[in-house]
Amino acid sequence: MKTILSHLLRSRSSFHKSRDAVNFMLCKDRCPHVTHTYLFNAMLVKKDGRLLSTTSNMVDESIKGEKPERVKVSPLPTGKILVLGGNGFVGSHICREAIEYGLAVCSLSRSGRPSLCDSWADSESMIWLRGDLLSPDSMKDALSGVTSVISCIGGFGSNSHMYRINGTANINAVRAAADQGVERFVYISAADFGLVNYILQGYYEGKRATERELLAKYPHGGVILRPGFIHGTRRVGRIKLPLSVIGAPLEMLLQYAKPLTHIPLVGPLFIPPVKVTSVAKVAVKAAIDPSVPSGILDVYKIRKYVTELSA
Repeated sequence: MKTILSHLLRSRSSFHKSRDAVNFMLCKDRCPHVTHTYLFNAMLVKKDGRLLSTTSNMVDESIKGEKPERVKVSPLPTGKILVLGGNGFVGSHICREAIEYGLAVCSLSRSGRPSLCDSWADSESMIWLRGDLLSPDSMKDALSGVTSVISCIGGFGSNSHMYRINGTANINAVRAAADQGVERFVYISAADFGLVNYILQGYYEGKRATERELLAKYPHGGVILRPGFIHGTRRVGRIKLPLSVIGAPLEMLLQYAKPLTHIPLVGPLFIPPVKVTSVAKVAVKAAIDPSVPSGILDVYKIRKYVTELSA
């Protein structure tokens, strides 16, 4: 009797397996898109709280080898940036870029807060201070908690005046930042313009003196931007000067004229202009990103970084 019952149970089990196999093949032929789901359900049964496979070679390899996707999340920006000359044409765009990036920003200039009606200028993350960089002590309070400095200090006038503003004032800033342990220093300098360098001798001598001091104090964290003509909308009092009317077409035209810049004396006049927002983006990146190498970024490298940031 036991033998008969045993044969009946085995036959019933074989019948169910054969029926499941037939149903599976029919499902596969009629509805290929549900094959994986049917297979997965047919393979697993629950026994004593565990999931066991009823077959050995019917596992879908795409399911078996699938791994959860890892999503890279960029860290939130941290740190405090001090922008020297933050109320000027280039400086105000740098402040705005840093605020929009989520950084705390402090601007130090002789006149303090500019007459701007933009919301970022009144942000809680934006502080406006007055100070004179020709007096080294004026930077001590401004450097409190600062991790990076961006200097946009520059000016024109007599040769002696231009050297003091473009050279002495910036050199004082570099030394003060280094003494306070500031990690990175970005300097907005200027491209060489051949014959123009001799006309504005004090301007360029001051710029180059600052560059030498910066690379000496910051061999691994000093970045120098050398743009040419910077265009955008510049405010002079209540008047807005649309410099891009000239600068934008020239930038488009001269971006392909790099070989001409090597012509003696007049070659630098073919350096393409660059938009002020481009300078601001690269300056902020250089201030907070150690992957930006120390050294000089000419207008072509500035444009390259902007392209990468926009990608």
